[in-house]
Amino acid sequence: FADLLEMVALACPTLRIRYSTSHPKDMTDKVLAVMARYDNICKYIHLPVQSGSSEVLARMNRGYDRAWYMERMASIRRHMPDCAISTDIIAGFCGETEEDHQATLELIREVKYDMAFMFKYSERPKTLAARKYPDDVPEVVKGRRLAEVIETQKAASAERMLGYVGQVHEVLVEGVSKRSVDHVYGRNSQNSVVILPRVHEGMELVPGTFVKAHIESATPGSLKGSIRSIVTTEVMTA
Repeated sequence: FADLLEMVALACPTLRIRYSTSHPKDMTDKVLAVMARYDNICKYIHLPVQSGSSEVLARMNRGYDRAWYMERMASIRRHMPDCAISTDIIAGFCGETEEDHQATLELIREVKYDMAFMFKYSERPKTLAARKYPDDVPEVVKGRRLAEVIETQKAASAERMLGYVGQVHEVLVEGVSKRSVDHVYGRNSQNSVVILPRVHEGMELVPGTFVKAHIESATPGSLKGSIRSIVTTEVMTA
């Protein structure tokens, strides 16, 4: 995969490249080195963890433990300090104890994900978990744990987004903001949504425009900024 990624980056230097979910086992140092080497490869990785407990990860048959996953997180930060990381988390998996749950919360605080997809466990017929383990965590406990996961991640997201304030990011405009026709939204290399004025020096920004944007404020879910300059209006995306 690293070789393919490099081939695409070299063949299409104007292409903004972002790929979807990876299994942690596929996130090798070679892949990270290629990502760091090319500006047209987005500095964003979605790496599902599911749980911060090694015991729960073993029952999930994930093929890695907490220590191994955290080493991958450290390697990402070494190669790309500015890389955004998102993840998937399941609360209340079969046999999850309160200690397991607290381990997940601590992992979120340590990694400081930019964003996460968070769910409570729901048994699915014919899966390994359904065949091997009873769905033994009460629904009320699942709900409470999920709420705590969401609140912990919300704080992490806010911290990460505030860290972008004051920086200048290259943003690809995607469309008109749903909240204001006077603004457009786009994404930076870290996949964060950035809200910008729709018009710059008499020119209306259209989808496909690259701009340099100064980030002025942040919420846990988006950034807001001003336009420093227009880079190009000719772009390919993938």
